[in-house]
Amino acid sequence: MSTFDKREKGFENKFAHDEELRFKATARRNKLLGLWAAELLGYEGDKAEDYAKEVVRADFEEPGDEDVFRKIREDFDANNVDQSDHQIRRNMDELMHKAVEQIQNEA
Repeated sequence: MSTFDKREKGFENKFAHDEELRFKATARRNKLLGLWAAELLGYEGDKAEDYAKEVVRADFEEPGDEDVFRKIREDFDANNVDQSDHQIRRNMDELMHKAVEQIQNEA
């Protein structure tokens, strides 16, 4: 195997590792977001955990974060929870940083 082949294989491995971490961080962020939203919706215990799982599943509807945002927004609107789009998106960003930190600390 040439040096070029080794470098290429190394880049491929790093890309696969980064994608796996991104997937894990996004799933963790969505769970944390679901728990945050559940609290604002007045859910506790198993109902809060089930809602967090719904938020995680919502992310599989389409690429990107819009499906998750839309679920939270619609649920807040249906239950008269007073949170702006900016507040939801800001919390999504903050929780992503928290999720990445948690995953990095596990490694």
